[in-house]
Amino acid sequence: MLKPIHTIECAQDGTVEQVYVQKDSYVYEWERLFLVKTEDGKLIDVSIGASGHITEINVSAGDPINRKLPLALLQDDFVITGSD
Repeated sequence: MLKPIHTIECAQDGTVEQVYVQKDSYVYEWERLFLVKTEDGKLIDVSIGASGHITEINVSAGDPINRKLPLALLQDDFVITGSD
């Protein structure tokens, strides 16, 4: 069975304000994973449309990021969970 790894990225440059997940934690589709403050001061939530286990976290609160930096990796479990 395939278990693809998804890269979790932010679409904008900024600073990580909060990390809501830990390595090996299970996350659901569209669950809030990171809070990022963009360069223009907006706060945005980072999530992903897949569920599974976080296999790697590459940033901590306070770290500057750019849109090419992988914030974390997620191993997909192929369970359709859906959320509001």
